[in-house]
Amino acid sequence: MKKILIIDDQKAIRNTLKEILEYEKHAVYVAEDGKIGLQMTIENNYDLIFCDIKMPNLDGIEFLKKVMEEKIISPVIMISGHGDIETAVQTLKIGAYDYIEKPLDLNRVLSSVKNAFDNRLLKKENLSLKKKIKAISNTEIIGESDQIKSIKELILKVADSDARILITGSNGTGKELVAKQLHENSQRKNAEFIEVNCAAIPSELIESELFGHEKGSFTSAYKQKIGKFEQASQGTLFLDEVGDMCLSAQAKVLRALQENKITRVGGNKSITVRPRVIAATNKNLKKEIENGKFREDLFHRLNVIPIHVPDLSSRKEDIALLCHFFLKRICKEQGIPTKEISEKALIELKKMTWSGNIRELRNVIERLIILSEKIIDLKDVKKYV
Repeated sequence: MKKILIIDDQKAIRNTLKEILEYEKHAVYVAEDGKIGLQMTIENNYDLIFCDIKMPNLDGIEFLKKVMEEKIISPVIMISGHGDIETAVQTLKIGAYDYIEKPLDLNRVLSSVKNAFDNRLLKKENLSLKKKIKAISNTEIIGESDQIKSIKELILKVADSDARILITGSNGTGKELVAKQLHENSQRKNAEFIEVNCAAIPSELIESELFGHEKGSFTSAYKQKIGKFEQASQGTLFLDEVGDMCLSAQAKVLRALQENKITRVGGNKSITVRPRVIAATNKNLKKEIENGKFREDLFHRLNVIPIHVPDLSSRKEDIALLCHFFLKRICKEQGIPTKEISEKALIELKKMTWSGNIRELRNVIERLIILSEKIIDLKDVKKYV
C-alpha cells in the first residue's frame, strides 16, 4: 500500500482526491496548507505528494523549493486552478514531477500517479546503487597498531612509484584494501584499477582473461576481447591470489613484465602495455617454489616491494576501532540508527582468535547488529558469537 499526501486549502479538493486514491487502495493523508504539509513531509516518508499552488502560510512554489532543499525523493505533483504555461514550466524546473490543472481529470490523475510511483522506484534504486558504490570505494585502512601504522607509511612512500608490490597475508586480512590504497595514492588514481582473482578463473581461461583473444581463436571466441593487461595499461593491475595461477600463465605473465608486451590468444601482434602491477597471495610463495608450483623468476619480478598484512590476532588493539567502524558503516548501509557496543563486549571480542580475520569480525558485528538491542552487551556476544 502506497502512502500519499494531499496538500490543498480547499476541503472539497482534498476529499475528492482522497476518495479517488483510497479507492485505488492507497493510504491517503491530508494537510490544509503548505506549512502543515511541509512538516508532515519532513516527518514522514510518502510515496507521492499532491500539492496545490495557491495556499495560505506557505504556497506550493515555496513548498516545492523546501522539498528540493531537503533532498526529499518523494515525487510532487502540482495542482492548480489559477495556473498557466509559465507556472507549469516554473514548477517543473524547480523539481515537480508533474503539473495538473483543475478541475482534475480522473484518468489524468491516475496515469500521473502510476508514472510517479515508477519514477520514485527508479530514484530509490539509483540512491541504493550510489550508496553501494560509495561503500565499495571506501578504502580506508582502520587501525592504530604499530603494524598498521608501518603499512600506511610504506603505502605513502611507494604509491607514486611504478615498482611492483607483493602483498602477503592470510585470508580476510585486507590485502585488497592495501592494493586499492596504493592505487588511490598514486599518479594513476584517475585511471582504472583492474582486479583479477587468479583463483577464481579456470586455468584454460586465465590467459584469455589476462591477455585477451582474437575472434575465432577458440570455439567460443565470437569476437575480439581486450585482456586485463591492456585494460589496466594506464592504471593498476591487481593480481589477487597470484599463488593459484597455473604455471603456463605464470610464464606469460613473466614475459609481459619483462618486455612490457603481450600477445592476445590467437594473435601474432605484440601489444605494448605498461600497467602498475600489484600482486597478493595468502600462500607462502617460497614453499610453492620449492614444490615446483610457482616460478622463482616471477616471484622476484613481483616481490620488488613486499608488504605483509598481519592477522587480526596479532593486532588486537585495533579490534575496538574496527568494531566502531563496522557498527557505523553497517547501520548506515541498512538504514538504521547506529548501535553502541559496551566495553565488556569489546573485551570479550578481543579474547577471540579470529581465524577469519577482519572479514570474520565484520560478519560477527553485522550479526550482533541484527540480533541485539540498541546496545550490544557481553551477553549478546556470548549468545550469538
